[in-house]
Amino acid sequence: MNKSTSRVRRGLLKAGAAATALGTLGFPAISRGQADAIRIGHLTPRTGFLGPLGEYAVMGVNLAVDEINAAGGVLGRKIDLIAEDSVNPQTASTKAERLIERDKVVAIIGEISSASGLAIAQVAQRNRTLFFNTGCNSDELRGKACNRYMFHTEAANTMYVYAAGQALLREGMVKGKKWYSLTADYAFGHDLLKAAKRFMLANGGEFAADELVPTDAADFSAHLLKIRNAKPDLVISNLAGAQITNFMKQYMEFGLPFPVAGFGFDTAVAWGAGKGNVTGIWPLVWDSQVKSATAQKFTDAFTKKYGKPPENQAWGDYMSTRHVAQAMNELKTTDSTKIAEHLEKGAKFDVMKSREGYYRNWDHQLMQEMYTIRFKPASEVKDKWDLFTLSAPVPGASQSLEVIAPTREDNNCTMPA
Repeated sequence: MNKSTSRVRRGLLKAGAAATALGTLGFPAISRGQADAIRIGHLTPRTGFLGPLGEYAVMGVNLAVDEINAAGGVLGRKIDLIAEDSVNPQTASTKAERLIERDKVVAIIGEISSASGLAIAQVAQRNRTLFFNTGCNSDELRGKACNRYMFHTEAANTMYVYAAGQALLREGMVKGKKWYSLTADYAFGHDLLKAAKRFMLANGGEFAADELVPTDAADFSAHLLKIRNAKPDLVISNLAGAQITNFMKQYMEFGLPFPVAGFGFDTAVAWGAGKGNVTGIWPLVWDSQVKSATAQKFTDAFTKKYGKPPENQAWGDYMSTRHVAQAMNELKTTDSTKIAEHLEKGAKFDVMKSREGYYRNWDHQLMQEMYTIRFKPASEVKDKWDLFTLSAPVPGASQSLEVIAPTREDNNCTMPA
């Protein structure tokens, strides 16, 4: 049992004892609805190859809860966060069931693994409880696995591919070019590769090769030798988590001359690789370099609390928690069905960017701007966090946010009743 869970348990025991004591003294008993804090569940991987991202997710959600509680909580009640390591899909499903049935959480926030996200979503759907996905990219979660109670603060794989694709088109790295891709061998990677191939087909390029890489792979030398022999125009990463860190370190050590780009990325993996160990063009959903007022306020608060800047996974869990609290306070209810209906009507939310975002009604994807990044030469890096420059938002100011998102043809979501 982790500290957050044990804290909730102690609080419930004290509340029960207090209610009993008041009853024996002639005071009216305090009902659980009046006395209890509002409980929200948080599930995310804290171990394994996604563990470094999960650490930032935990920091983001805790900061959000602290700020919400300091501002009066939800419906005048404090939030109690019950946080767990999701570990794998089976464990994630079991813990989601327990959070809803035993702990009576009003919503679940989190996850990074698309397979675990699907498992949580199925539990949420059965129990009619909100699940805000903060890190799962799979288009399938927004497509055939879409869910009335699942909302996606994290961007879809297609959004990452199209954001990076705009930069690659400008660089002349698509039409007539041959790409060599390495893809994480699980749901996220397979889905990302599918989106990448769809983009290439539409823009006149082709894959020289694509290889699946086990999620526990740490040695990429065999892949790098194949890349050297293939002589591609561009090397593409469809990897995830610590895979990216290991691959890029070894790629730079091999001294291969081919340009690199990626279609999935988290800044924690770049920070883990360090100065001079990552190169190329990559997509990003958010970064502390974004200059909106709320982005800078969040960055300052996070840095003060944790001694380092927030990365994009911290942003996702922080934002989702704020959005859940905002919707509940606006509607004066914690009822998941009513909140889902409210979001489907186009409710707008601050997303710490130049434009507000909204959750699209037919697949529950947060419509928002994205970015691309370029890594600086080692000589220009000021500190271990200052590794890259951030592009202007994508889509551009005059374009619809829908430009980079999956279409109904790409993502056939039939929302269950």
